[in-house]
Amino acid sequence: MLAEKRWILSPQGDIEKTQTLARELNIPAVLSNLLVQRGVDTVEEARRFFNPQLSELHNPLEMKDMEQAILRIRKAVERNGKIMVYGDYDVDGTTAVALVYTFLSSIGHNNLLFYIPDRYTEGYGISYKGIDYAEENGVELIIALDCGIKAVSKVEYASKKNIDFIICDHHLPDETIPQAVAVLDSKRTDCNYPFKELSGCGVGFKLVQGYCQYYNIPFSKIENLLDYVAVSIASDIVPVIGENRILAHYGLKRLNENPSKGLRSIIKICGLEKHRITIDDIVFKIGPRINAAGRMEMETDDGSVSAAGGNNAVRLLISNTEEKAVKYGNIIDSCNTGRKEIDRTITLEAQRIVEQNDLLKKSKCTVIYNPTWIKGIVGIVASRLIERYYRPTVVLTMSNGLITGSARSVPGFDLYQAIESCSDLLENFGGHTYAAGLTMKPDKLDEFKKRFEQYVDTHIQPDMLIPQINIDSNLALEEITPQFREVLCRFQPFGPGNPAPVFRTDNVCDYGHGRRVGNNLEHLKMDIINKNNSSPISAIAFSQAYHADHVLKDGLFDICYIVVENNYRGEVKPQLRIKDIKPRK
Repeated sequence: MLAEKRWILSPQGDIEKTQTLARELNIPAVLSNLLVQRGVDTVEEARRFFNPQLSELHNPLEMKDMEQAILRIRKAVERNGKIMVYGDYDVDGTTAVALVYTFLSSIGHNNLLFYIPDRYTEGYGISYKGIDYAEENGVELIIALDCGIKAVSKVEYASKKNIDFIICDHHLPDETIPQAVAVLDSKRTDCNYPFKELSGCGVGFKLVQGYCQYYNIPFSKIENLLDYVAVSIASDIVPVIGENRILAHYGLKRLNENPSKGLRSIIKICGLEKHRITIDDIVFKIGPRINAAGRMEMETDDGSVSAAGGNNAVRLLISNTEEKAVKYGNIIDSCNTGRKEIDRTITLEAQRIVEQNDLLKKSKCTVIYNPTWIKGIVGIVASRLIERYYRPTVVLTMSNGLITGSARSVPGFDLYQAIESCSDLLENFGGHTYAAGLTMKPDKLDEFKKRFEQYVDTHIQPDMLIPQINIDSNLALEEITPQFREVLCRFQPFGPGNPAPVFRTDNVCDYGHGRRVGNNLEHLKMDIINKNNSSPISAIAFSQAYHADHVLKDGLFDICYIVVENNYRGEVKPQLRIKDIKPRK
């Protein structure tokens, strides 16, 4: 059983604004309150929020270096110069590569190849091996996506080989910007582009949008690429606000109505072909399968085995026949199955390390190391340990003679600063506030553990170590009407910056059909009812079967939850996805 969570009711919206929106938009007050809580407090803003428009996308030519990038691509296209599309091995990188590769093919440029670095032998970002490969294959231009903003020496190395770079990144740059033909990154301090939170694939989309705009190619030419962008936005956990909200809205529309052949293959494998696909479906079903390709060793076209499996993810995404889509869909699904088995094994091993060490159990952070663990899995394991122990976590393994791994944090604690404080011990590191990667020489491990633990011990606040659920509003079950559900759906797509609203209802009970479900009976399925509600509402509490003794014996309890649409055999009904249960004494 996990530690008891704190329930915190978020500040409520201004009453006058809430009432005005409810009246003018003819929506329930609890939902107009949600709008005001999210900074949408006028009727005009609300209508724009509920009706995202492609016409409101920003002008891509406002991005620093955009014109230089467009002109360099045009130069390569006009003289049939070879272009290599290069991207990171995760979902954001592979979708970005697929998007730009597909676009260049669609305008008739076929002197193309793509490149995804091997996670294990090359690591993240631009590699010397990738540049050498480009030289061997007569490449004159590399378009780097979702990476490259810090590749100063790599770009210089390529320049000496007469290979130009266009960098499309969304990570924070250092003071020195690579001397590429163009560096597209709205986080550059000298870039006035108004939206700073694009995914890497989103930056790639702005590049092709800019190209179309510059050469009077209709926008309809690239609308079919928006499903890639939606998958990247969901998987890379960028804020679903502003321009990302528009891109995700239309990308999901494309994903549901007419996805690319490769994504359609994954949708079928996930069992989502008759389901209205949401951000959650991408995060938990589609994204992990694409990600797994870059985490595991996979069979290549010639029958050999490579750890550069991200290439197979791109092959899936750019498939132009059903046969190829099915082939690569099955390959990466098989890879995902293997990933889950290894993930489960390593997580159990990691938990045993914590449980068998009294000092580690009592620590305010977790730093563990096992040289046999797979590099591509340790980030997932770190996230699993956060769920169990709720504290900053670093999971390390050995790769190519160096200790390398991933770190994850809890809300409120800046993990990046903690790792940066140990930077003199590290070969390299990168990431952001809540997730990071790092590499060090083996003889630095003990000192790193000591200093990282000291930093956390002196900087983390006690309440950061207690799981917290932020509740948007109290809600009576009888308020969950068809109109309520219809309006709530219009708040989608959900994600960071616009999370699925969490409601609280007190003093409820199970109608009498509650039971444990799941392969290990770890989940709790119920029909929730209270004294004012004669119609039970289906509910599922994942990984909360430890409440069964109270809930299934007609006990009263309080719940916090999100409201979802459950599609079962073609019938759509509301379902409460329970985040936590507090039994009443």
